[in-house]
Amino acid sequence: MKNDNKSDDTIKFTRKALSRLSQHVNLNEPEAVKAFIASLKSRNGYRRNLCIAYNKYCKHYQLQWKMPHYEPEAQNIKLPTKEKLNMLIANASQALALKLSISMETGLRPVELCRLRVRDLDTDHKTINPITAKKGAARTLKITENLNTRIQEHIIRNKLEPNDNLFKGDSDNYGKYYRVMRNNLAKKLNDASIQTIRLYDFRHYFCTMTLHKTKDAFFTMNKMGHKKLTTTQKYMHLLDLDSDEWICKATSNVKEATELIEAGFDYVTEIDGLKLFRKRK
Repeated sequence: MKNDNKSDDTIKFTRKALSRLSQHVNLNEPEAVKAFIASLKSRNGYRRNLCIAYNKYCKHYQLQWKMPHYEPEAQNIKLPTKEKLNMLIANASQALALKLSISMETGLRPVELCRLRVRDLDTDHKTINPITAKKGAARTLKITENLNTRIQEHIIRNKLEPNDNLFKGDSDNYGKYYRVMRNNLAKKLNDASIQTIRLYDFRHYFCTMTLHKTKDAFFTMNKMGHKKLTTTQKYMHLLDLDSDEWICKATSNVKEATELIEAGFDYVTEIDGLKLFRKRK
């Protein structure tokens, strides 16, 4: 697989999948493998991935088998509130908090974030130019002044050179340390809902907010690094959040209206001489 230029993540999953199968059945007996996969109390998406991994094994060792078809179940993406995401960031260590902030502001995949090099950042223009995973298109992502400053401080503090990785460790370590911190916070606050917030939810938040601000699925597809518009469209239902997910402001003052727009508020309508603005919580 490495010689065929497969990604490290694909190789890693294949290794884990074959290791799990080999613990329960003889990999040289395709029907036994098929029966074991069918007996698993797992979702079809995971069963399908196991079959894809085993299919590689069969091709390599020239074993005959008919790969079963598992259609992944459709399920909408669930989005946590901005308050809870910020709560997790506030509870994290300095390096982990910076990673999570980047994930939330740019929608980078964990693997994309962890392979960022210092030279991938343009601190003068407050942008990040990641190497897009999953063969998506190249993209440039804007970051806030505050995040730009924190990244510069991180680079100086750790004496990083242009070719150095921005962070130590890989995406597995990122996920591991995040889950430990998240679970500890959920236990501390006695809030089980926090434990359901995945690392990818920070990326999901970015996608939803970009869709909301631009109303442009193609633009959002590019910023997310998606190859297909249908992937981006899976987030469309999140735009129909209840009204209590909005912060509303009213003003008749041009200066205040300008400040609201600069703060991310969108103009809605005008009533009784007052201009109404709103933005997501």
